Amino acid sequence: MRIAVFGANGPTGRLLTGQALAAGHQVAAVTRQPDAFPLHHDRLEVVGADVLDAVAVDAVVDGRDAVLSTLGVPAGKQPISTYSEGVANIIAAMDRHRVRRLAVVSSSGVDPHPYSDGGFLFNRVLLPYVTRVLGKTLYDDMRRMETLVRASDLDWTIVRPSGLYHLPSATDYTLVEGHADGRFTARVDLAASMLALLGDDRHHHATLGVITTVDNPALLQWLRREAAARG
Repeated sequence: MRIAVFGANGPTGRLLTGQALAAGHQVAAVTRQPDAFPLHHDRLEVVGADVLDAVAVDAVVDGRDAVLSTLGVPAGKQPISTYSEGVANIIAAMDRHRVRRLAVVSSSGVDPHPYSDGGFLFNRVLLPYVTRVLGKTLYDDMRRMETLVRASDLDWTIVRPSGLYHLPSATDYTLVEGHADGRFTARVDLAASMLALLGDDRHHHATLGVITTVDNPALLQWLRREAAARG
């Protein structure tokens, strides 16, 4: 299958690209910094393009069988529009070139729920602060992105992970429609779930939660790791 991966140079995008190549797909990895992309393969095309550039997006989408978006933007108080504007460009290009299959990464923070294993600190303090204060503009734009995806005529799937962290290999992750009751998702499992959607038409027009149920980090350990990764 000929796949375009937007956000390919992020942590999840690199994993997804590598998994897609290992599965035998032909991949166009789209990144604003093509010289920094670490993967090389005879079925890999590294494309230097900005998802906010509609002409560049159109050129990438032309001739593909599916588009996967792992776009990521750091949380902050400034307005964010990358998710909605970028996906609007992707949808327009897919419509123009009659490419049907779209899967996008969103977040469980778009529709936050208390978690059965979260406890008071996570459910009543950390989760509201992250979703309503620290990441408000990010989640607002993800909601706009999801609205655009659902309004399209494409064969779309929205995937919502929880708190992302690193594991060396994929696990027997849980994928459910709607809210997934788990606080953490390994990036490698998120990538694997995205790739698996390409061969599974049961989840067209669905919003899925994906969680990792083994080897989860402790909350403080996760916060330290993510802070270090952003530093």
